[in-house]
Amino acid sequence: MKSISQIRLFDQSLRNLAVAGAILMSTSAGVFAQTMPEPPTHRVTRAEVMQELYELEAAGYNPSQGDDGSYPADLQAAQEKVAAKHRAERNAVMSAGQNGQAKPAP
Repeated sequence: MKSISQIRLFDQSLRNLAVAGAILMSTSAGVFAQTMPEPPTHRVTRAEVMQELYELEAAGYNPSQGDDGSYPADLQAAQEKVAAKHRAERNAVMSAGQNGQAKPAP
């Protein structure tokens, strides 16, 4: 009689172990899926940063003024001027392409 109860105990333990293993494997797959890194994005180069600063300064932003109280407003105004300039240039290129004219060199 003792051997049948031992077999049942072993069988129950084996089932519990299989269930625990299945749960562990399913939860670890979810953790791995959540920790996947974001796809690589474009890293801004020093030349791109310098070009942006040059454009902002040409639009009236002066970074040497520091935080004089108008910092966010004057930077945002310069950014809007640069964005408007880029939109105008893009529109000019698009309209020149539609009219069959040669596109201006950058």
